Amino acid sequence: MSSTCGENIKVTIFGQSHSAAIGMTLEGVPAGESIDMEELRAFLKRRAPGRNAWSTARKEEDIPEFLAGLKGNVSCGTPITAIIRNTDIRPADYEALGKVPRPGHADYTAFVKYGESADFSGGGHFSGRLTAALCIAGGICIQILRREGVEIISRIERIGPVKDRGELLSSTAENAFPTADKDAGLEMQGYIASCRADGDSAGGVIECKVLGLPAGLGDPIFDGMENRIARLVFGIPACKGIEFGAGFGAALLRGSENNDPFDIEDGRIITKTNNCGGILGGITDGMPLVFRAAFKPTPSIAREQESVDLGTMKKETLKVSGRHDPCIVPRAVPVVEAAAAIAVYDAYLSRRKEER
Repeated sequence: MSSTCGENIKVTIFGQSHSAAIGMTLEGVPAGESIDMEELRAFLKRRAPGRNAWSTARKEEDIPEFLAGLKGNVSCGTPITAIIRNTDIRPADYEALGKVPRPGHADYTAFVKYGESADFSGGGHFSGRLTAALCIAGGICIQILRREGVEIISRIERIGPVKDRGELLSSTAENAFPTADKDAGLEMQGYIASCRADGDSAGGVIECKVLGLPAGLGDPIFDGMENRIARLVFGIPACKGIEFGAGFGAALLRGSENNDPFDIEDGRIITKTNNCGGILGGITDGMPLVFRAAFKPTPSIAREQESVDLGTMKKETLKVSGRHDPCIVPRAVPVVEAAAAIAVYDAYLSRRKEER
């Protein structure tokens, strides 16, 4: 099933943007893992809508309700299932989309695959709303990984033409806008505001680092760490690209420039540079795992757009109604962390099996 992913940790996402609830089932969490519910709610709040000028006006509390898999706040070894109830829904805003699809959205392809039975309200099952459920699963994995000495940090590297300054050295979770440089963040906010004023939207890039990973996680060919992470990150709506380490920039380098020289530090093997992004042959080398994910501009914009009427097969002009983010990138930052955490913890459990 396309809504299920993972080998040792299997996450299934269910629901639609304007259904009664969305949710997730997380299988494979060993018994005895405690979950700090306040920390999990704080993590979900970073993604939640309706809290600032650069997000949709839709307001959802995004408080998870756990239905199974926990005894108190401790995993009992069975699948963990949780839901988030949708409270601020307006399906009437999307009634016309079954006939006139929004450019850049999955309305047309959903119609081709599912016909008139497809739920087009807010994007249905294709909506970024479903990432709240992904954040429940990822938030749990983040807490487990932290107890193993693994930390996941991220930032907005750029919004449109505006780039962050400096390096990602620590978590940006407590920042009002998740950049390493505050002034760069303010410039990004200004750019988002100008796009919104023009009836338009903006895209951007998120950088993520996984710190404290041991060497030896992942496998060659199809189960490399790049493969595992990319599959989950591409499950985030609007993600259009991913690169690891130097990424596409490596194509501009010579081998002597791109290769990471080995060295020894405090009795362990390190690399002096990290162009490989902490992964060689699909397997972690013990250095920080670094990747960047590119997100397209929000397709729902206030400007008129060209479309077609699927019933009459005639051209139509569409003006999208409803509530939409002028830029989804700031709210996608914790979602990228969640996707990385699920993939890394899955690989962690694979390594434990090999060591037995």
